[in-house]
Amino acid sequence: MAHYEGDLRVASGARFAVIASRWNPRITDALVEGAKRSLIGNGVAAGCIDVVRVPGAWELPLAVRELALGGRHVALIALGCVIRGDTRHFEHVSDICAQGLARVALDSGLPVANGVLAVERLKDAENRADGSHGNKGEEAALAALEMASLMTALRGLDD
Repeated sequence: MAHYEGDLRVASGARFAVIASRWNPRITDALVEGAKRSLIGNGVAAGCIDVVRVPGAWELPLAVRELALGGRHVALIALGCVIRGDTRHFEHVSDICAQGLARVALDSGLPVANGVLAVERLKDAENRADGSHGNKGEEAALAALEMASLMTALRGLDD
């Protein structure tokens, strides 16, 4: 029985894109820095990391889709932060964002790591952006690295 699993090795010249919301910049900037730090720490050249900023989490799926269609990247990392408020806006934005990112991954076959925080309070976000719960940007980048590797291995099954 064969066993397939991705690892953190990256092919030379492989490009990654970090697509991040500008909303809640103190949080999202920390997530972006964490993702870049993780990619570079695992062998991705800084010049092979594209950073794209969008207004908010709602806009992430469209930008991610455009990059997926471009075919230049082996994986995409979406980062943002949606904090619950007094209205249902939180549910609309966070749910549609997650569904859109999943749809892009499934439709394109390109790994899309979802590092969009959907939290109750600002403190929850701070804990996940270089706080007591680590940096979810780093974790999303690691998932992107592993999935890029796994997809390469799975696509090689046809050879």
